[in-house]
Amino acid sequence: MPTYEYRCDDCGDFTAYRPIAVRNDPCICPYCGKGSERVILSAPTLATMSSTNRIAHATNERAAHAPRTSAEHHATHRHGPGCGCGSGLSKSTVKSPDGAKTFPTKRPWMISH
Repeated sequence: MPTYEYRCDDCGDFTAYRPIAVRNDPCICPYCGKGSERVILSAPTLATMSSTNRIAHATNERAAHAPRTSAEHHATHRHGPGCGCGSGLSKSTVKSPDGAKTFPTKRPWMISH
């Protein structure tokens, strides 16, 4: 969540972490408990923030009120359908028609010791 600045008439300035949706609503002063209005005292640090931090902030803010659905994930998936990157590992054992296990990816000369 972003940091916003507020000014209490009695206690002075303070900062608070709040969701963007309620940024303009009065914030309760942590010292006296009165409602305080938002003020802009410093420049936003978005321009000097690293791209990984900006992405993390955007993800956190989006997840606070609108979690990502599986349809959104598939729409933005870069590898395309059928890539197999999310299917997990394949099994290394295969059963033959008579029920015996075989290991086709392993070394056949090391069946038993």
